[in-house]
Amino acid sequence: MSERYGGGRAILQWAMLLSLWFAGGIGNAQASTKSKANTNAQAGQRTVLVVGDSLSAAYGIAAQDGWVALTGQRLAARTPPWNIVNASISGDTTAGGAARIIGEVVRVKPAVVVIELGANDGLRGLPLRDLRRNLARMIGASQSVGAKVLVIGMRLPPNYGQAYTDEFERGFCGIATLLHATCLPFLLEPIARDRTAFQDDNLHPVAAAQPALRDHVWPALAPLLD
Repeated sequence: MSERYGGGRAILQWAMLLSLWFAGGIGNAQASTKSKANTNAQAGQRTVLVVGDSLSAAYGIAAQDGWVALTGQRLAARTPPWNIVNASISGDTTAGGAARIIGEVVRVKPAVVVIELGANDGLRGLPLRDLRRNLARMIGASQSVGAKVLVIGMRLPPNYGQAYTDEFERGFCGIATLLHATCLPFLLEPIARDRTAFQDDNLHPVAAAQPALRDHVWPALAPLLD
């Protein structure tokens, strides 16, 4: 792995140690979530946890119209059924996600975690090494409870400079591959060139575009459900 990933060997070693540490720490917290876990087991349900920003929090539209809720409807129709927990927060960064991921995976005990964070890091021009480190923390925490992980990437407009935008885009799948997670390179791929698919801010998709996002994410998510 090249140095653009902040020292691939160092991140991999760190993530492995982190997972071991989480495994020990989470064991003490399992009693508080045992009842929820038993309830889910009795119902035959498993859970997908989505940790994202406004793109997953249905910003500017009704929550039930967002791609996460639409994915939840598709999950509920499977046999055995799955449910989805949307822990996305508008304006969140990878630092925010890394700070709360342990609490979320202990609370939810997911079988699959979808990480859709990083857009706000890029828009604020935050250091990309920090973005990769935070993604590694979230992947490690999720894998420590036995969850499979899907990382959903983002792209930036060209006015941020080619060097920054290229490294930003590579970072998502670079870390995912390094830590044996699945990656979808760009959430907005099917609608990115359609201005009518976005709200007036030209950042957040309208309700009518959400099914296209659901269908774009599904081929990456579905294999993780088996």
